Amino acid sequence: MSNNIGVGVTHYKVTDPTDDPLNPRVGTLRYGVTKIRSGGGGGGKVWITFQRDMLIKFQKPLIVGSYTTIDGRGVNVQIAHGACFLLNGVSNVIIHNLRFHHCHSQAPGAVMGPGGKILQLQQLDGDAIRLVGSSKIWIDHNTFYECQDGLIDITRGSTDVTVSNNWFRNHDKVMLLGHHDSFVQDKNMRVTVVFNYFGPNCNQRMPRIRHGYAHVVNNLYQGWAQYAIGGSMNPSIRSESNLFIAPKFGNKKVTWREGQGDTGSWNWQSVNDIFENGAHFKQSGNGGPMPHYNREQWFPISDARAVRSLTRTAGILRKI
Repeated sequence: MSNNIGVGVTHYKVTDPTDDPLNPRVGTLRYGVTKIRSGGGGGGKVWITFQRDMLIKFQKPLIVGSYTTIDGRGVNVQIAHGACFLLNGVSNVIIHNLRFHHCHSQAPGAVMGPGGKILQLQQLDGDAIRLVGSSKIWIDHNTFYECQDGLIDITRGSTDVTVSNNWFRNHDKVMLLGHHDSFVQDKNMRVTVVFNYFGPNCNQRMPRIRHGYAHVVNNLYQGWAQYAIGGSMNPSIRSESNLFIAPKFGNKKVTWREGQGDTGSWNWQSVNDIFENGAHFKQSGNGGPMPHYNREQWFPISDARAVRSLTRTAGILRKI
């Protein structure tokens, strides 16, 4: 995410937890993502931090623009009991060290977007973070739980997304990759899910993938109800060096496939995973594609025996 730093970055500090979706006050988070841009007119880069602990209850979704970093380190920032984040057709966004919970569905309505433009939004389902046609997104060290719909949705042609070091708990449909079975543009989707802690009390979609490719690596799964990793429409999945701890009772199988025909040919591979308490992974296909990271994207993959240690600090970081 080197494009988010360097020359041209405007630093903005949130001091006010209130929200006005059409006329945001100076000092609010919405003002920072919609009005603060070096050079004016919605251009440039912005790095947003927070003055103190705060709970932000958005009246309408926060529409995050490109080249935006929202950095909650050092404080306890909760996005809760209202609307949450929407990334629509943007790139180079970092969302770091925030707590998302009890996000609610939203009726259609007007809201200010990046560059101060007033946009008309359709009904939204109550996801914590929803990506639509966005790329180069890094969602790191956040805590997610108990939202009305999903916790993270990555859809409609979004790609090159990293979901890392997050803690997901107490939720049904955790993470969706791919908009709809008929939306074939998601074949180009690539998502890395790494160093996350799933559980306790997560039911399914960790993640659930349509069409695209997911590299799921060095995550800790503390049980599930329906399944841990699932998909439809022939996605490719490389599960690598994860620790899967099956629930004491109920379904022990990690994977779930929805579809007709030869789902046994889908490329779903388990590489150096560890399975405890009866967990098991149904592999298929001939190995499938590799991640093909470039030099900047590459990261070391640890032995699955180190996953408990790697995920010990998943979620929001402790205040120093």
